[in-house]
Amino acid sequence: MTLAIIHTRASLGLEAPEVLVEVHLANGLPGITLVGLPEAAVKESRERVRSALINAGFDFPLRRITLNLAPADLPKEGGRFDLPIALGLLVASGQVPREALEGIECAGELALDGRLRPVTGVLPMAMATCHARRRLIVPRANADEAALAGDLDVLPADHLLEVVAHLLGQEPLLPHRSSGPAPSTEPGPDLAEVRGQHQARRALEVAAAGGHNLLFAGPPGTGKTMLASRLPGILPPLSEQEALEVAAIRSVSGLAHAEQWGVRPFRAPHHTASAVALVGGGSKPRPGEISLAHRGVLFLDELPEFSRHVLEVMREPMESGQIHIARASHERRFPAGFQLVAAMNPCPCGHLGDPRQPCHCTAAQIQRYQARLSGPLLDRIDLQVEVPALAPEQLTSREPGESSMVVRERVLAARARQATRGVLNAQLAGRALEEACALRAGDRAWLAGVLERLKLSARAYHRVLRVALTLADLAGEGRPGRDQLIEAIGYRQLDRLLKR
Repeated sequence: MTLAIIHTRASLGLEAPEVLVEVHLANGLPGITLVGLPEAAVKESRERVRSALINAGFDFPLRRITLNLAPADLPKEGGRFDLPIALGLLVASGQVPREALEGIECAGELALDGRLRPVTGVLPMAMATCHARRRLIVPRANADEAALAGDLDVLPADHLLEVVAHLLGQEPLLPHRSSGPAPSTEPGPDLAEVRGQHQARRALEVAAAGGHNLLFAGPPGTGKTMLASRLPGILPPLSEQEALEVAAIRSVSGLAHAEQWGVRPFRAPHHTASAVALVGGGSKPRPGEISLAHRGVLFLDELPEFSRHVLEVMREPMESGQIHIARASHERRFPAGFQLVAAMNPCPCGHLGDPRQPCHCTAAQIQRYQARLSGPLLDRIDLQVEVPALAPEQLTSREPGESSMVVRERVLAARARQATRGVLNAQLAGRALEEACALRAGDRAWLAGVLERLKLSARAYHRVLRVALTLADLAGEGRPGRDQLIEAIGYRQLDRLLKR
């Protein structure tokens, strides 16, 4: 047999398309030709595979070798193709029977002595392999991650010799058994530690209940960052499917999946982050911060300090829940169902409206600072809340506020009511939103007058309805009334908060 075909998979965002490693041995001068759109790391696999086979005691075929990675128009990158190429050479040269690899997929990088090194993006590959009803051979360091795919026979190995011994029937690889990563038991920040700030705490609860975006505005040191860090603690736990989605994104990003299993992500990039770092991309597109925050919280502190271009590229993912990165030769889609929480000072010095210290900024400086946030971006933030400086007696009070556990119970109850609608209130749109709200005639006429006076956009109108619906869910009411509408409109008065 001078031809061998080995099944493996490429990494294409969160997808793992099948790749056939075709190995052909022909007469002629010894040499290796690698085709199939390989990038540099894949091309270098020729030397790694040669050394690994020789050092493991196998015969390296001294013939003209053609390696084809099909389909030819699919980009191949990384060291994951080392093991399939090595096994293809062994099958083509008759050292391993072809039948032994039926129903098997494999991936792994080879060291020069034949040891198997872990690769990234194993979880999406394992899920695709499970769907194809095949078994999967991976480096042992990737076994726990691959086992998350569910009903899949994961065969871990430490060395190329172990893989060959399994294929020859000499010493079978035992299927990996894992009870799954243990959910994190480390207690997170508790809302009980926050003193005062009742309106901000209320807004945080509303944001958690309906999945709304939230902006805190106020002087430095008033607890904006502290409040934001408490949001994951009052959100519902991740479901099994949601935890898999988060783990898959971390897998293709090269991050450990077990460290935060079942915990909602909380990402807080620095304000110097570039657009590519935030939304993803690069010559080899990778997930950005908004994708790493999928099913969790993206916290942007010092919001006006971010580049305006960086902030504007978030507008479309905030609406669609995904990011589409297009390049001339390929494209990637990454999920971006994140909840935005941002914090900002009212002016460059931070003390506009602060009773403790006077503001020293000029009107022009304040206007330039606040103009860094565009109207369309602010329109997408449902809750805009002032976080004022606390009085000394509030700061020194020893009376704790409500704990995260108590608030979380109310959030869970509100989300249970939303489950009957199929989506969170923040995602309701069109007729479904109008039917869920079903305002009384008097409330509808009153709201129309308020919208006219405040000059709110159509997007702002719909977001007011969504917030009012969440407030009704928290109150256990069937539809929002005048009280909920008043409170929801109060959360959109950013100009009043900043330009007093």
